[in-house]
Amino acid sequence: MSQCKTIAIANQKGGVGKTTTTFSLGVALSKMGKKVLLVDADPQGDLTTYMGWYNQDELPITLADLMEQSMNDEPIQTDKAVLHHKENVDLIPSNLDLSALEMSLVNAMSREYTMRNCLSELKEKYDYIIIDCMPSLGMVTVNALASADSVIVPVQSQFLAAKGMTHLLKTISKVQRQINPNLKVDGVLLTLVDKRTNLSKEMKTQLQENYGSMLKIFDTQIPMAIKTAESTSRGKSIFTYDKNSKVAEAYSSFAKEVLDNGKERTKNAVAQVR
Repeated sequence: MSQCKTIAIANQKGGVGKTTTTFSLGVALSKMGKKVLLVDADPQGDLTTYMGWYNQDELPITLADLMEQSMNDEPIQTDKAVLHHKENVDLIPSNLDLSALEMSLVNAMSREYTMRNCLSELKEKYDYIIIDCMPSLGMVTVNALASADSVIVPVQSQFLAAKGMTHLLKTISKVQRQINPNLKVDGVLLTLVDKRTNLSKEMKTQLQENYGSMLKIFDTQIPMAIKTAESTSRGKSIFTYDKNSKVAEAYSSFAKEVLDNGKERTKNAVAQVR
């Protein structure tokens, strides 16, 4: 059985640092010796751009092509879609074709499992597959949740940010009930934290009061930093662009938490088998 763990990075609110978290977590895990595949599941293709592939319309095969092959019952050319980034992580890219595909998914057979079919044969090659979800709860995001073992929810440390959480959690529990009973929520990651204000402390308290009984709030908080925004326009992760920064440090410790989460889960699964 494959030991690969698939994580969806999801929040239907935009601008919470999903793409930065996907790329940074991927590179941090790869630095810890893990084989990592990132999947851009957003038609905007921000992750694809961030990793340095700027002409998305010229990409030979994207996630939309793979999902279309799966829907048409054709051979799925996953190997041809995978791009290799110089920081030792791989990517299945995306572009606006994914938007059009969302419409045709509605009438597809086993429509929720289309992405899972595309990723299943890649699981043998990777320790982690991390999916950057689009900021909506449409069919493509449901597909990502159906493919995942767990979800990480990045939340910006602002009062309104937690408001959308209820809606997201409802969608996740619907997916758990109807499509993917093994889906777990790994936890909430506070991003874009401004340590100079009390807001992030208040925000963490508010999240703990409202969701603490149901959800883990990760200890690591990702600080706000100009360098992060700069690195996104250079096709480099924060580890290459500014490796001694607070953000790089935070993503390293976040990756350790994610690894520990995985170990904890394996231990529990083994205990249950016994």
